[in-house]
Amino acid sequence: MLEVRPCSRLEGTASVPGDKSVSHRAAIVGALAQGETTVHGFLESEDCLATLHCLSQLGVSIERLGPGAYNICGRGGLGFEEPSDVLDCGNSGTTMRLLAGLLASQPFFSVLTGDASLRTRPMARVIRPLESMGARICGRQSNTKAPLAILGTSPLRGISYMSPTASAQVKSAILLAGLAAEGKVSIQEPALSRNHTELMLEHLGVPVVTKGSRITMEGGVVPKGSTIQVPGDISSAAFPMVAAAIIPNSDVVLQNVGVNPTRRGIIEVLLAMGADMTVSPMDQAGEPRASIHIRGSSLRGIRVEGPIIPTLIDELPAIAVAAAYAQGTTVIKDAGELRVKECDRIAAMTQELSRLGVDIIEKPDGWVIQGHGGAGIKGGRANGFGDHRVIMALAVLGLGASSPLSIGGAGATEISFPGFTHLFGRLGASMEVSCSD
Repeated sequence: MLEVRPCSRLEGTASVPGDKSVSHRAAIVGALAQGETTVHGFLESEDCLATLHCLSQLGVSIERLGPGAYNICGRGGLGFEEPSDVLDCGNSGTTMRLLAGLLASQPFFSVLTGDASLRTRPMARVIRPLESMGARICGRQSNTKAPLAILGTSPLRGISYMSPTASAQVKSAILLAGLAAEGKVSIQEPALSRNHTELMLEHLGVPVVTKGSRITMEGGVVPKGSTIQVPGDISSAAFPMVAAAIIPNSDVVLQNVGVNPTRRGIIEVLLAMGADMTVSPMDQAGEPRASIHIRGSSLRGIRVEGPIIPTLIDELPAIAVAAAYAQGTTVIKDAGELRVKECDRIAAMTQELSRLGVDIIEKPDGWVIQGHGGAGIKGGRANGFGDHRVIMALAVLGLGASSPLSIGGAGATEISFPGFTHLFGRLGASMEVSCSD
């Protein structure tokens, strides 16, 4: 149980953990590379550690050099070993979908599985394009759900794929499979999704061309080992950003936050809502990074829809909380992807925010939230649905509530944000995990 007490002010400087998306990709692309890759700032969360564990089962030598620092000895494309057991991805959809791309070309049999939540999440979106490249993949419910049994095929063939959704995981799976394909690999998205895989492949010597929302790569190129610096995760930073914006008189600086253009949506939305925020770019080696200074301010309702949605899909629970403390109506739409995350985040946030005094209406692809400047928001007891982002969003809501809030499933925050309560404690918040749930 996560116990949250109302807070009058947040103040201080902090660094959020490493970017989850970049950490996954650093490990996987490093494993595919020729030679050694050293990763700094790796997020040691349950999801990312699941990726490392799966890679080690595939014969990848991984040495921990210190907190967040790893040396990965790449297997050079097709040099992986057949695992002796199933590969357990835990709760991580990124691990499963990206490893499906890697394993599609390996000359052996493997099985990807995960926890009960992951086994309900859609996998056809990855399986279909990989099958078009020649991969052989079988899954539950007519090849739509995990466990996934993969019999590798080599070589795969190039593909020109029109993706129905802007999904970085689908795009990444195709690109990773394309490293062992003959011919050109091209993906057209309806909107450009986060581009961490493209940037990392280029950093490790694989040319990738992006024109608008079309990404093209020549198949059959092996990455070269290098050094990768993982920035702080903007999806994690979203929670203290929103908290500082909604709590009066707050003054918070978040250092070394990744501000990749395909991930900046939370910044653009908070600025549009009237947040008092300054973004100061840092050294731009690899992924762009910045220091973010945010102060308490009066927010206003806005519309959040269209092409910006893929740039902030994981931050929408936090944005819903910002909307609850704003003045006026916030409309969030085109976010149906939230229905197939660790839980149905649209339904979960509607149920719990309504219970805690927020004027919120559920829509098929988002919410309509009538903000009253935080008036009427109360504490009590909330269900986190075992979803790390729902739990953390509710915790931020509780900082401005009229009474303490207890949230079930506190341990799930370790999936993406180790030290969540510690960071907020350093900023002056009162959050603690109790032993009962």
